[in-house]
Amino acid sequence: MSRTRGPARLLLVLFAAAVLLDLGALLAGWRTGHLIAKPLLMPLLAAYAVTRGAPRPLIAALLCGWAGDVLLMTGADWAFLAGMGAFAAGHVCYLGLFGRGRPSRALGVVYAAVLAVSLALLWADLPAGLRIPVAAYSLLLTAVAYRSSVLGRTAGTGGALFLLSDMLLATGLAEWRQPPVPDFWIMLTYAAAQYLLTTGALDTHGRGAAEGRASREARTAV
Repeated sequence: MSRTRGPARLLLVLFAAAVLLDLGALLAGWRTGHLIAKPLLMPLLAAYAVTRGAPRPLIAALLCGWAGDVLLMTGADWAFLAGMGAFAAGHVCYLGLFGRGRPSRALGVVYAAVLAVSLALLWADLPAGLRIPVAAYSLLLTAVAYRSSVLGRTAGTGGALFLLSDMLLATGLAEWRQPPVPDFWIMLTYAAAQYLLTTGALDTHGRGAAEGRASREARTAV
């Protein structure tokens, strides 16, 4: 454990530095800084997760996020749909990571209402060719946000922030009025979401591994 603590801490510091560089570049209008920093975010977070013994679905989800990040940076129409597909694949990985546990029904009702209201409001203003893909993607992301809380409050907060980040992106697609420097808020909530999902999953996985070792040791002692 101690051998991995140093590399893990360094990778986490590098991830934080990349996030700050990206956010600072967005605030300053420094496009080159954004182009440098954004593609580094998910690989650094994935590497950190690897040093912490992360389960494979988590690593796959983060790498799918990296693919989506890179594709969306091109600005091409085909790349936007491909990027959405990459993120959708990452959400499927997250759903696999969450297992079969289900949060409270009340939380499900809240997320279902958020999905229904947001799609109803956005639908007419979305480009016609993106309505069905956005609706399908939103359904998948809402499922991730809802089920992320099975891993605890940290991961649940990450799932909620991921949904918020993509809702901000969707309002941009619909050409709604945006907050100042909208990309800053999108990336802030996105980076926080991925970090919280990662740390929440790592904590749960670590506790499960420790309990498994304790159980095996108890059986061996008997």
